Amino acid sequence: MKLLSPRLLLLPLVIIMLSACQSARLPPIATAAHVDLPRFMGDWYVIANIPTFIEKGAYGAVESYRLDSDGTIDTTFTFNKGAFDGPRKRHNPRGFVFDRQSNAVWGMRFVWPIKADYRIVFVSDDYSRTIIGREARDYVWIMARTPVIADAQYQELLDLVKREGYDMAKVQKVPQRSLPKP
Repeated sequence: MKLLSPRLLLLPLVIIMLSACQSARLPPIATAAHVDLPRFMGDWYVIANIPTFIEKGAYGAVESYRLDSDGTIDTTFTFNKGAFDGPRKRHNPRGFVFDRQSNAVWGMRFVWPIKADYRIVFVSDDYSRTIIGREARDYVWIMARTPVIADAQYQELLDLVKREGYDMAKVQKVPQRSLPKP
């Protein structure tokens, strides 16, 4: 039986404590009006984020989603720690869709029974770019189907993150490698 690392067990507690420390009440974070879950499934490269302690120093970060028959979302988060050739890390939280009308509000369970707030703030019409946020505005993820996006698209996503009340000084790019040309 594989035991969870102590750092992973602390993640939900840290998230809850940080959420409780929020001093100014912000309006509810916007979410996508509707998320087509089957279209949303698959690989998403993390282009930028406000990282959790697990993600600090991540290279080549990819979040992968698979919709299970029970309606939950099998999630795999992989990255290399410290460099592209650094140790490979893998985490497997489970996603739970809380708002079945929009499919944009989820709970992400890293450790039973806690489900961390996880909101799809934006998804492009072609499902090539997305922003995942949290009501507390403590973490955010800008992701795309490709490891690199155009500067103009990146700036549009940053502008949206800023409008939602995030501290832009904390947002950082995640090193990604371009896909090889066919």
